[in-house]
Amino acid sequence: MKLSARLSLIKPSATMAVTEKAAALRGKGVDLIDFGAGEPDFDTPESIKNAAEAALRAGQTKYTPVGGTDALKTAIITKIRRDNGLEYAKNEVIASCGGKHSLFVAFQALFNPGDEVLVLAPFWVSYPDMLLLAGAKAVIVYGKLENDFKLTPADLEAAFTPNTRAIILNSPSNPAGVAYDERELGALLDVIAKRDCLIISDDVYEQMIYDPGFHLGQVLRVRPDLRKRTLLCNSVSKTYAMTGWRVGYSAGPAPLIKAMTTLQGQMTSNPSSVAQAGAVEALGGSQASVPLMMREFGKRRDFVVERLRKIPGIVCPKPQGAFYVFPNFAAYMNKPGGPKNGDEMATYLIENGHVAVVGGTDFGYPEHIRISYANSMESLQKGLDRIETALRKLA
Repeated sequence: MKLSARLSLIKPSATMAVTEKAAALRGKGVDLIDFGAGEPDFDTPESIKNAAEAALRAGQTKYTPVGGTDALKTAIITKIRRDNGLEYAKNEVIASCGGKHSLFVAFQALFNPGDEVLVLAPFWVSYPDMLLLAGAKAVIVYGKLENDFKLTPADLEAAFTPNTRAIILNSPSNPAGVAYDERELGALLDVIAKRDCLIISDDVYEQMIYDPGFHLGQVLRVRPDLRKRTLLCNSVSKTYAMTGWRVGYSAGPAPLIKAMTTLQGQMTSNPSSVAQAGAVEALGGSQASVPLMMREFGKRRDFVVERLRKIPGIVCPKPQGAFYVFPNFAAYMNKPGGPKNGDEMATYLIENGHVAVVGGTDFGYPEHIRISYANSMESLQKGLDRIETALRKLA
């Protein structure tokens, strides 16, 4: 069967591939510890589940407007006002089928062949492929390990070309949990402000912050004058442990939101009506579950970073947000017969330690791996012990 040529441009998601491989091994009875999952291990709060169940019982199972119900748009606006200090109208917001879908629709609506989009590394694996499908080119701007991957204004300035159309900001980031404080972000935004450049702020981890000095919705808090060329993309997936519900949302200039709605109407139409009801409660209801989850993630972060740093040769920056670490495993690569890069290291660890991690190549750093600590403390300790034991065989 002849397939579309565009499929030759992209590859399967590295994170999804690890999830599938882990599930397959578990299905065979392997005692596997999964550090590859990009989702909280907490359950969706009961109030959210109850809201969805009530909607189901009330017969809210039909099509909704393409960009989301009136109730969900109101909840999105309420959330942005409460958490980000920004005011948006209903024609400036859209709900989509998850955060990934929000970004995909935005890219399709914005970019043309020849457009360049700056992507800060380490980056979420899907950005470059989704940009390719939109006809655009991802221009990777690398942060240095010794600077905890944070870019300097000079790094960013050097990356711009006459073809630069947009920049994607993701703070805190996947995979390294990099977060820019107000001063650091302000310095980068000063560079961006001088250019005719769109800003796409991927805020999916915005509430998953551990350290002081970071604020939600930072881009427009720091530079409100950039609002007319900024798109905020977010979802309920991480903050409320709702990854399977598939509800994302965007806020931006009305003409862009209208274009995204038109495009979405020919792609997927509306997100699930029942999931939208749950998202209304998530965004507009009690936020008590969020700090509880983050306190637990904070304990895990500290444990995982300390434990990894005790393994000889491992370099592990401490993340400021999200629930991943992105350590450098170069000391254990290129040994005779051993892994040569992070992807081969991931294969080695799942085969020799029965621990699933994600190789760093598709995040932009082949000498690294991503470890998710969205797992119990018992599993974290057991899995890190297994990793150390497997690495000793390579020393």
